[in-house]
Amino acid sequence: MKKNSFVEGTIIATLAIVFTKILGMLYVIPFYAIIGEQGSSLYSYAYNIYLIFLSISSAGIPVAMSKIVSEYESKNMMEAKVRSFKLGILIVSIISAICFLILMFFSETIAKLIVGDMTGGNSLEDITLVIFVVSFAVLIIPFLSVAKGYLQGHKFIKPTSVSQMIEQIVRILVILFGSFFVIRILHKSISVGVAVAVSGAFVGGLAAIIYLIKKIINNKEELSLGMRLKKDNVSNKEILKKICFYAIPFIIINLTVNIYNTVDMSLIIRTLSSIGFSGASAEYVAGVITTWGYKLNMIVTAVATGLTVSLIPNIVSAYTLKNYKRVNNVFNKALQIILFVSIPAAFGLSFLALPVWNVFYGINEYGPSVFQMSIITAIFSNLYLVSIQTAQSLNKYKTVYVAVIVGFLANALLDVPLMLLFNKLHLPAYYGASFATIIGFSIAVGIVLLSIKKIEGINYSDTWKILLKLLISLAIMLGVLYLLKLVLPFHTTSKLLSIIDIIIYAVIGAVIYLLLTYKMGIIEKLFGRKIIDKVFKIITFGKYKRKEHNDDNKED
Repeated sequence: MKKNSFVEGTIIATLAIVFTKILGMLYVIPFYAIIGEQGSSLYSYAYNIYLIFLSISSAGIPVAMSKIVSEYESKNMMEAKVRSFKLGILIVSIISAICFLILMFFSETIAKLIVGDMTGGNSLEDITLVIFVVSFAVLIIPFLSVAKGYLQGHKFIKPTSVSQMIEQIVRILVILFGSFFVIRILHKSISVGVAVAVSGAFVGGLAAIIYLIKKIINNKEELSLGMRLKKDNVSNKEILKKICFYAIPFIIINLTVNIYNTVDMSLIIRTLSSIGFSGASAEYVAGVITTWGYKLNMIVTAVATGLTVSLIPNIVSAYTLKNYKRVNNVFNKALQIILFVSIPAAFGLSFLALPVWNVFYGINEYGPSVFQMSIITAIFSNLYLVSIQTAQSLNKYKTVYVAVIVGFLANALLDVPLMLLFNKLHLPAYYGASFATIIGFSIAVGIVLLSIKKIEGINYSDTWKILLKLLISLAIMLGVLYLLKLVLPFHTTSKLLSIIDIIIYAVIGAVIYLLLTYKMGIIEKLFGRKIIDKVFKIITFGKYKRKEHNDDNKED
């Protein structure tokens, strides 16, 4: 296996994540057609509860493992590194078993907490069933996270990216074929079909872990496994303490976000119901914000997830060696790449909300309107994820706790008031939920950036300059698209015409944005001449020849 540099690892991880997210977007078209609006709301309940318990059982482990492995690798402590891997497996075995039992035996109680006394939507029995079924996935996914973390800590990004694609492909096959067979062939209820669909998380995770185990076995020497190693002067207690010390903040962060998604769902349903929305409509809007719109948002958030895979070991290595200049370069480059990708992607999808929603879910009274605002939150979610995980990698745990708690409280406390305010202003009430999310993320990111800036050599001047140029490029891109819309309005009579609209607008928007940012020197600054030359070589079928540049950017 080949180790990957920061930029190379980021690109590999991001491409893999984008691929899985595209699949995750595309499968919802047939899946949504199979289960319908009520089934989609039911799926949302299971999905959000699953994410909460997954956060408890595994969210912090891959990052903690990656950080510990990178740290011990830098110090040439191979035996301690291997022991950390084995202890990580032991920890997730215990925690995942406890989470599984809680989900299994308290599924009905959890269902009651979510929907309260709401009527007109899914029944309590159906919600209980899907939560019960999804509990089995918690048994397998945590082991996958430990294996991924161990490989990422060695900067082996490709195998973990491939495993992610395998997991997604298998999961989607189970979701589509399972739900279709149960509902359309066996003519069982929607709830049984959704229950079969959520079992895909378990089957997909199992396929991915089998692949990673095979990779680990075939590369034992490179991973220091299966070898006789001289015991390092580190006790099991110290390693366990380190795993917990690194993992707990990540667990708290992911748990907070996922708990909030579930709380958000409950608050949205109850608030919208109180101002006149029907139970089914309130359920639908909540499902768009927390699940179905979120699935489309993940194309934008994929870049942050891909960045963190490569970011953490690089930040940890540089910080361990007290190379603060590299810490500054890597962190700022991460922020700049996020802004470069997420800003046009989010605003572009917001502009195309109507045809995009029509293609994936069909025409709906609320869908496009809800999605148009909720997609913008993806930009702030990206910045939040990368800044928080960087702070953790730099051992700024107090900052992390303050940022997460303050951001979460701001989000939760503003949710209902902003929905009521927007409703009073005769604007869509559900916009208030998205604005609350943006404010919460912004406060958390601000706290982290101010704290990290106190480290020697850290400054954001280049990032601010690039942000200004990106906003100018975005404004020009959107201006052209809005003018084009006067000539070529969106079609809603068929999915095919909506797809044509999306392709035309996306290509024109992307070309404008990429040309402007290329002319401004942003692309070369972010990715370096080597990567640009490779891209040009591919799109010109090998005819492009690189001109010699004495000031070529070096890859980080």
